[in-house]
Amino acid sequence: MPVILSTQAYCKMLLHAAKYPHCAVNGLLVAEKKKDRKRDAPLLCVDCVPLFHGTLALAPMLEAALTLIDTWCKQHHYIISAYYQANEHSKDLRPNQVAEKVAARISENFSEAAIVMVDNSRLSISCFEPIVLIYDHHDNKWRGRDGNYECFEDWHEAQKITSALLEGRSYEQLIDFDNHLDDLRNDWTNPVINKSVLDLC
Repeated sequence: MPVILSTQAYCKMLLHAAKYPHCAVNGLLVAEKKKDRKRDAPLLCVDCVPLFHGTLALAPMLEAALTLIDTWCKQHHYIISAYYQANEHSKDLRPNQVAEKVAARISENFSEAAIVMVDNSRLSISCFEPIVLIYDHHDNKWRGRDGNYECFEDWHEAQKITSALLEGRSYEQLIDFDNHLDDLRNDWTNPVINKSVLDLC
């Protein structure tokens, strides 16, 4: 079951990586919950929830975030469908133990969960090509496949809007869960970024 990325989900992942280029970052991807979807049909990840930057493995903070996000998902008829991460070392594209543990936790509720790795070494303002690698779970192993153009709902739109947001330094407005914990008034659903993406669509 291939994961397909919406423009909004892709933009927010890359803005998160761009805001903290010196840190590892991670987050969750959510999809609309549909009872009539066939198992082998592509799954569209409609949004992204940025979690942490720097220290990704703090269990109490992760538990709090997952609980809050799970409640939000139920209110909006979403399901947590994938985990994303950009590693601190730009040449490191493999999911680490944290990525695999969180993805395993997601797969307890959604068996087709995926891991999306962001390639920091190719992050640029123009973003001419997809810079993600998607890992699916097969035979008890996470196996990578290239995040090519077919992994997007609309690659040309995603590229154009991501480039415009990076050029406009919209990443400075992105709120992750770390920022929310610093000040609870910081909204981790990122309505400002969502509106910017919508306005550019």
